[in-house]
Amino acid sequence: QVQLVESGGGLVQAGGSLRLSCAASGRTFSRYFMGWFRQAPGKEREFVARISWSSGSTRYADSVKGRFTISRDNAENTVYLQMNSLKPEDTAVYYCAGGYSGSDYYREYNYWGQGTQVTVSS
Repeated sequence: QVQLVESGGGLVQAGGSLRLSCAASGRTFSRYFMGWFRQAPGKEREFVARISWSSGSTRYADSVKGRFTISRDNAENTVYLQMNSLKPEDTAVYYCAGGYSGSDYYREYNYWGQGTQVTVSS
């Protein structure tokens, strides 16, 4: 049974920072890509960033490039999303996901966490 558990969401003022964590358990993730997605009310789930568990290669959505950083700690089986210079439009529920393809498309990810709310006030 694969489990992904996010933490670290909250309320922050515009320009502030948050770090999200995703603790993975239940299987070996060495061949997986781990992604962060977000979903605002009334909008489709969108890609934020992803990292290869084995190589550490990363990719970001244009909207977060230069502000967000995805990383992983192999020993702790944890993936992080450091979010700096937050904007009100970053407000959403953020989800951690695991999948084989490394795609930006959320339907290609097999495993999902429960989500954590990030709210950025102006």
